[in-house]
Amino acid sequence: MLELKNIRWRLPEGEEILKGVDMKIPDGKLTVVTGPNGGGKTSIAKMIAGLYSPTEGEIFLDGTDITGYNITERARQGIAYAFQQPVRFKGLTVRDLIETSAEQKLDNEVICEILGEVGLCAREYMNREADASLSGGESKRIEIATVLARKNASMLVFDEPEAGIDLWSFGSLINAFERLKNEGGRSLLIISHQERIMEIADYIIVISDGKVSAEGSREDILPSLLKENSSEGKCPLGRTVPEKEGF
Repeated sequence: MLELKNIRWRLPEGEEILKGVDMKIPDGKLTVVTGPNGGGKTSIAKMIAGLYSPTEGEIFLDGTDITGYNITERARQGIAYAFQQPVRFKGLTVRDLIETSAEQKLDNEVICEILGEVGLCAREYMNREADASLSGGESKRIEIATVLARKNASMLVFDEPEAGIDLWSFGSLINAFERLKNEGGRSLLIISHQERIMEIADYIIVISDGKVSAEGSREDILPSLLKENSSEGKCPLGRTVPEKEGF
């Protein structure tokens, strides 16, 4: 189990983004973290991955205090993270990235299966360089594919996986998340506004103004979220507008 205790985090200029977050991510379940843009969802994902260090508070993974671990050390502990804005790698092919993530050489059939889960044709992408020639949506899908290739990872963290992905590929991604969920053994944490992703969640946590404002099973939380957004005339939960960078 991943547990965050009283996590606080400030920007260098002093603005407090996370204001005492307490949350538990259950083992073998699909947990969705949602809430208003700028509320701190992406900050939490980066805190879990080791990209940010809390100003205050502790992070535990299966009872081990990993608060001081960097991103590499956390990866070795089984945490895999897909960036909201994927990194480009000049000189490395898509095959290189997937095999590096899997920590082994892979047959074409295996790579084809992994890329197919995010709606990409392996023949077209396997040997392409993962550089600026790829569109934003292509880079995002490849980033997600590298996380799916991490068979030794026990905690998979996806930051707004729907961003930049077309409708057909998004359907493939939903199917991949459902398969991972049904296979068991791995925990999924997804930062998302998407109603379709929340519909397959086991647990939903709502973050607002740097705090947990609601949490519980999908059956308990999703209806109230849909009702609230409908009654207030807000944009639907399926929006894909990105959060303010870094938050």
